[in-house]
Amino acid sequence: MTENLTIKNNDSRHELRSLVNSQLRLLLEQNNLQGAKSLLVPVQPVDIAEAIGDLPEAMQLMAFRLLNKTEAIDVYENLDSDIQQSLIAEFKRQEVLDIVDKMSPDDRVRLFDELPAELVSRILAQLSPEERRATNLLLGYGENTAGRIMTPEYISLPAHLTLGETLERLRTQATVSELIYYVYVTDESKRLKGVISLRDVVINEPHQTLEEVMQSDVVYATTEIDQEKVAKLIQRYDFLAIPVVDRESRLVGIVTVDDVIDILEQEATEDIYALGAVQSDGDNYFDTNLFVVARRRVSWLLVLLLTNTFTGSIIGAQEDILSEVTVLAAFIPLLIDSGGNVGTQSSTVVIRGLSTDELKDLGVGKVVLREAIAGTILGLGLGLITIVWAYLLPQSDKNITVAITVGLSLMAISVLASVAGSFLPFVFKFFKLDPALMSGPFITTAVDVLGVLIYFNIARSMLGF
Repeated sequence: MTENLTIKNNDSRHELRSLVNSQLRLLLEQNNLQGAKSLLVPVQPVDIAEAIGDLPEAMQLMAFRLLNKTEAIDVYENLDSDIQQSLIAEFKRQEVLDIVDKMSPDDRVRLFDELPAELVSRILAQLSPEERRATNLLLGYGENTAGRIMTPEYISLPAHLTLGETLERLRTQATVSELIYYVYVTDESKRLKGVISLRDVVINEPHQTLEEVMQSDVVYATTEIDQEKVAKLIQRYDFLAIPVVDRESRLVGIVTVDDVIDILEQEATEDIYALGAVQSDGDNYFDTNLFVVARRRVSWLLVLLLTNTFTGSIIGAQEDILSEVTVLAAFIPLLIDSGGNVGTQSSTVVIRGLSTDELKDLGVGKVVLREAIAGTILGLGLGLITIVWAYLLPQSDKNITVAITVGLSLMAISVLASVAGSFLPFVFKFFKLDPALMSGPFITTAVDVLGVLIYFNIARSMLGF
């Protein structure tokens, strides 16, 4: 019952968003600004951002200026980066400051990463001193690190406070903190000593101190740790946020779960692009200029094209056997395609395992051996079927030797493809390269070359050439 209700609510919400998008555009085309403003009043900021993103560029600024200042900041943070940039180019100077100064520091830094350096310097100089310090702090850390994505808006209190005093502090500080579910306990030097959840603050006795009820074994991230590792920590421990400390163990910020969702989406997108041998600079692929898309994709395709010339050369060198047993040529596509598919399956599961740390306790040897055994089982099954099928084909002239040659070749290629597909991602990781680069196109091309070599060597041995 609950699941059906959820699906119904989601469908209704999708219909509502579609209606808002179409109505907003219609009202703006009719220049009915008051009607458009009234339409957006009950709508969530993220849905308004989507509606603005669906408008023609000429209408986006018009729709954005219908929002009040507080709502405009929330909506702006949810817009795509390219729309943020186009809007900021149209804003008057005061409008820019009113929005950027009130953005959360981590969202502001993400915006600054997309803007020209000259514009960033000009905006930074006009921010309030407090916001400028917070922004410069984050900009000082490397890209894709915890320090770059954290927010310095958190609540930290001394250990001697009682829980009653803590609740009073929470009431006064809640408006300036991005998340109040956790209270971080620090000493005089801002070193992290413990953490306590809002739930524990509420359910324990008011006279107890933070030091008495806090959890002192704190899971934290350092400022230089990679953002993907931060995401895995939050995912592993089911946190809403994780504290970030500097080299002196001083608390400098927190990374929240909403940032982690963005990170996981970004990392998954990069891995999927890499699996398809498509370069990505982190922007929306479908919004990218087609000439840029072609330039990014052509480099890998040229490498694969060059590698495939070896396959052609190997086949060209087999004129003697092919002229005598021409039916051998008919089975080449079957063998190399099957080998490529088996190799891609192995590389995919290993790359996924490396990404999720599922393989850290197994080691290279166990993983490769496991895939080799799987490849052997697959090869035996496919090979036996292929022998029967190849024998029954009209063009094979019922040549059992040719049929056995094809079957044995498929067995050997399956084992080779499984070993190569499972081992090569580890090689890439060893050389500090993304294992996802050892993707379907790459492994397929490698297996093509080796598969053809195996096939013709077995054929020469079986047929006496």
